[in-house]
Amino acid sequence: MARKRFIWKAGARELQLGDRTAVMGILNITPDSFSDGGMFESPEAAYARAMEIEQQGADVIDIGAESTRPGSSRISEEDEWARLQPVLKRLRNKLTIPVSVDTYKSSVAAKALELGAEVINDPSGLTFDPMLAKVAIQYNAGLILNHMRGTPETWAKLSPLPDPLATIIVDLRASIHRARRDGVDGMRIVIDPGIGFGKRKEENFRILGQLQRLQLLEAPVLVGPSRKRFLGDAKTEDLVPAGAAAVASAILNGAHLVRVHDVAQMIQAVNVADSILRELPPEPEPEPRRPVRDAGPHGRAQR
Repeated sequence: MARKRFIWKAGARELQLGDRTAVMGILNITPDSFSDGGMFESPEAAYARAMEIEQQGADVIDIGAESTRPGSSRISEEDEWARLQPVLKRLRNKLTIPVSVDTYKSSVAAKALELGAEVINDPSGLTFDPMLAKVAIQYNAGLILNHMRGTPETWAKLSPLPDPLATIIVDLRASIHRARRDGVDGMRIVIDPGIGFGKRKEENFRILGQLQRLQLLEAPVLVGPSRKRFLGDAKTEDLVPAGAAAVASAILNGAHLVRVHDVAQMIQAVNVADSILRELPPEPEPEPRRPVRDAGPHGRAQR
């Protein structure tokens, strides 16, 4: 399928999206993330990993200091900032790629942008803290609106979705409307269907298979399937091959950016998927409709 091109504004930067897939490398500095909790908790380890993510070819680095794994509990602004601040201070002016901060708290986002971050990745799609949009405007930040059902504490209790993409489209359209109503430039918005964020295993596969339906929202699409539970058990299985398949599927169905842990390996999958995408035949234009003449009283067309 054809992938629409966009310019995404983040801080003073303009990123061209659509000609190739952009890669967002994940840096979790939490003690309890679902697959790498504690690995990069110290500022020294986080700094080293951030530099490695850039060296491996990522286009953006996304730093998260609060886990949103299923069943996790929310932490305070003070605790989140205590984890983020020393890492952002070490990284300031050290990276050539933009830094995204994965947070739904406007106060944390503002402090992070003061220390050089250029993107807010809101896992709640402006449903937890509406003031986040105002912060994005104040700092000219890029804004990622992720779709989340409920909260991580309630995901296990949620009922199934008959049509996941229909729900996601309605909810993300509302998130975009809230952001634009508050004054966020549409060229600063990216949307994310929220793989695993309150969705069941089969629903995640359906989202990937029907991702092209998000074109209705006229915004760049970010997809983050990396190491999610629907791919397998991260504790006992190597999820890199499964993640590569999910990433390739997302790209072939229209994703502009992919959010991944295993940057070096996923870039190989991205390059292959992009090469396939470029070789797909153009979609046929719809045939023009022929005019239909009204039928007469006896069923014959009027001339």
